[in-house]
Formats: sequence, C-alpha cells, structure tokens
Amino acid sequence: VLLEHGRDLGLDVVVSGRDVRRASTTHVRQRERVTLGDLLHLALVASDNAAARAIARASPWGTRGFVERMNRKAAELGLDGTRFVDPSGLDERNVSSPYDVARLIAAAMAEPALARIMAKGSYRFRTSGRRVAVRNTNRLVRERADVTGGKTGYIREAGYCLAAYVESRGGVPLAVVVLGARSNAERFAEVRRLADWVRTQGQTLLDGRRLAVQ
Repeated sequence: VLLEHGRDLGLDVVVSGRDVRRASTTHVRQRERVTLGDLLHLALVASDNAAARAIARASPWGTRGFVERMNRKAAELGLDGTRFVDPSGLDERNVSSPYDVARLIAAAMAEPALARIMAKGSYRFRTSGRRVAVRNTNRLVRERADVTGGKTGYIREAGYCLAAYVESRGGVPLAVVVLGARSNAERFAEVRRLADWVRTQGQTLLDGRRLAVQ
C-alpha cells in the first residue's frame, strides 16, 4: 500500500507515544524522527510493530484509511479469508488463512523493492538521535541461500508463524507457510524441513498463475 501510492521514503516521521505503546517489538522511541524508508525496513526486517503503526499513521489517509486500503488490496489479490483491523498485526481480530498468507507473501516478493528488503539479513540506520542496528527475525535468510525472503509473526492466539519464499528445484519460487507453531525454534525447523523436501523431493509445477508441489 505504501509503495503503490508513491510516498517519498525519505520523508521524516516523528514517532508517537501511540506508535510504541504495547508494541511487542520495537527499535524506535517516542519523539524520534525516522524516515519512512527506515520504518519500512524495520517493519519487514525486524518485525517492528511500532514502525508499522507509524507508517500507517503518517500516510495521507491516517491509520483507519490505511487499514481500509490494506483490505482493498487483499480483495484485489483474491484473499477471501483475510481481514485486517490494524496495521501492526497485534490485534487478534486480524484473520487470514495459510493459502492467503502464501499468496500475500508471493505478491510482496513480486515487488522488487520489498523483495530486496526482506532478503536482508540485517539493517543499520540512524534516527534523529542515534544509530540503530537490527537483525532479520527470519533468520533463514542468513542461513540458507534458497530462502530468499519472508516474514515472521507472533501473537498468543496465532502462535509462532512464518511465511518464507523458497527457491525450489529448477529455480521456481515457492511460498512455504507455517502457522501456529509452539515455539520460535519450531517454526524455523518446520520451514527448514519443508524447504529441504522441496529441494530434494518436490516436483514443482507451474501453470502460469499457481504453484503446486507433488
């Protein structure tokens, strides 16, 4: 949504108290100035909830309008089982399905700017007052060459989740989604297992629009 509407990623955003309040993960502080581009990196690389809130709040439509556009985008992508109620992902009323999450990560990885960000193992930037360094919460991008991107997520109701983009045998990308894992380690172990299977056993079929594995 942010990139589609041509926002200047060099624009400074002042982090608000509401942005950081009850954020499960954040690397920004109230009253700091952070560029939109750095906030986007924080949201995608470090899974920073406050950064996602700041992006939505600073949009021309405000938080509510941004969430409305998130839902419009989901409808455009045919994500019939997906509904957003907040931009951070922390509200348990946000809902989706494994298939929808796979399609969503595939759509995101089809956008070169987003794919480049999600492929980064770490990221460094400077706020208005300090230097910040973060590591990708999807550690598989640092460990495996065949994992080219992805996004982690966690709330108590959903468990530990990971949508990863894996290069299958023959070079065709495949979305691997694990939802409801019982621990951080388990979600990565499950994706590693599935990625290994894709690389060694899977016959990837491409029909022009959808991917399947046999």
